[in-house]
Parts: sequence; structure tokens; C-alpha cells
Amino acid sequence: MKLTPIERSDKVECFCIIKNLDKKTTVKGDTYLDMTIGDKEGDMNAKVWGYTPEEYGVYTAGDIVKIRGNVVDFKGAKQLRVDRIRHTLESDNIEASDLVRSAAFEPSDMYNELIRIAEGFSDNDIKNIVKAIYTDYKEKLLFWPAAYKLHHAIRGGLLMHTLSIVRLCESVCAIYPFLDRELLIGGAMLHDIAKIKEYDVNSAGTAEKYSIAGNLLGHISMGAEIVGEYAKKTGADERCEILLKHMILSHHGQPEFGAAVRPMIMEAEILSELDLMDARLYEMKEALSSAEKGEFTSPVWALENVKLFNHGRKDSDIDPKLI
Repeated sequence: MKLTPIERSDKVECFCIIKNLDKKTTVKGDTYLDMTIGDKEGDMNAKVWGYTPEEYGVYTAGDIVKIRGNVVDFKGAKQLRVDRIRHTLESDNIEASDLVRSAAFEPSDMYNELIRIAEGFSDNDIKNIVKAIYTDYKEKLLFWPAAYKLHHAIRGGLLMHTLSIVRLCESVCAIYPFLDRELLIGGAMLHDIAKIKEYDVNSAGTAEKYSIAGNLLGHISMGAEIVGEYAKKTGADERCEILLKHMILSHHGQPEFGAAVRPMIMEAEILSELDLMDARLYEMKEALSSAEKGEFTSPVWALENVKLFNHGRKDSDIDPKLI
């Protein structure tokens, strides 16, 4: 996080977003706030000890605040002990977009590009299902993250992840023309659509937690339900509906990774592989961005705790070319 030192003191201050917040009680019965705060540079745990709403104010996850306090070490990690906290003022000139990590592309551009691709489908069933879903969920799609904590867990991350896979699908179909391009790309556009129901996301585009439906059902089963609903609304052929549902239900590849069924058509197999590839490359790029040339990263949990080597032959901060 970007912490600004305060002159002639040992304190720092920052503007940040409260990503998570819990009101807790110490063993002595004192109330305190346990928060995760963050900006574009990262996250940090913060504590408000001896909390009372009369002294400090009332806060919820998603609030943009200004904080002042001391940085302390706690179990090997940095923690901000908060002395003062307030909501931002209009005069601060701080917007959520200034603090939240966002996709490398304008969300409306990514959305319009996906709609343009769908409009070019010759299969009217797939075209109508995709366009109807994207139209009804446009407001959320324009800022929704693709994950709670892992790959593309950024504002607009869901569209970025989706468009990345669609571009990969187009390249694969150019090499393997026997694949059903429209089924593959249509499945790619819809494979994570139910993530808009899986997380509780604030207006800043940060996922605060899994929703009740996200915990109990998950985006895979809910995605198949959405396709079934819109297939009925648009009068789509039943075989098309089944194939699109299979693409969604199998895109995690194996049951141990959350798939309801294994891929049983070529297009589902390709989607599963490309989904995994895009997620892993994102995690690798993120990890390498914090490693110096010629050095290894810390163990990356999302990659089975492997340490990555930054060979330095290419700038890992270069964004993909999607639009």
C-alpha cells in the first residue's frame, strides 16, 4: 500500500478502501475493528482499538476512507494501528477508481467487443442467448471482478478474463478449423457468467465475500441455470441449450476442481484448458511483477506453491493485446 509519512512523527496516512470489516471484542470485552484496507498497490490489515462509533464513526466494507496511524509488525506481517479514520470528503478529490486495481481496458470497450463478436454468429440460438444475457446483466458486467481473491480479482476483471479466453478461442479455431467456433466462443462468453451472483461486490468493484448462493450453489451450477432460463426465453433449440450447459458445467475440467462433469465434447475440452491457462498466466504475471530480474518469487499458493524465476528477458508488466 501507498503510505505517506507524516513529517516530524512516526505516523503515516493514506486514502484507501475498506475491503473487509469485522467488529470484534477482546478478551477484556473491549470493541475493536478488524479491517482489510487496500489501494492499487496492495492490501494491509488494520485495527481500530477501543472502537466506539461516537469517536471514530460508522464504516462498512466498500467505504473510501482516510486513515492515520502507526505501522507495526504482527506475526511477521505489517499491520496499521489506526489512530484516526474518517470518510473522504468531496474536497479530497478521491474516487474509487483511484484506489481499486482495474482491468487494463475500458469495461465498455470490452463489453462492446464481446457483443460485436456475438452479433457475428450465424447460429441464431447462441447469438440470442449470449446477447440477451449480456444485455440484462450489462450494469454488473461493466465492473464485476472475476474472483474473490485469485485471478482477475480486479474491477472489470470478469470481462477481461472472458475476452482473453475468447481471443484464445479465435486463435485455436484458426489452427483447428474442425472445431465449432461459435459453440466454443459462445461457451467462453458464458462460462463464468454466474460469478455476478457468486460474490457480494461493492460499487468499487471489490468482492467482499461469497454470497449465500455462491457458497451453496457456486457459479458453475448457477451458470447452467442462467443458460437454461434464457434458452427458454429466446426459444432456443434444446440441443444447443444442452451443449452450452455442458460447456459451463465442465469448464473446471475435473470434479476435484469443481466441474460437475468432465468435458465430453472437443469445444468443452478446449474451453477448460484455455480457462486454466488464462488464470495461471495471470497469477504468474502478478507474482513476477514483484520479483527483481534474476530473482525468484515467493511461493505462489495458486500455483501449488511453486517459486517462479524472473529471467528478465521480457517486461512482465506489459498488458495483453485484447482490443
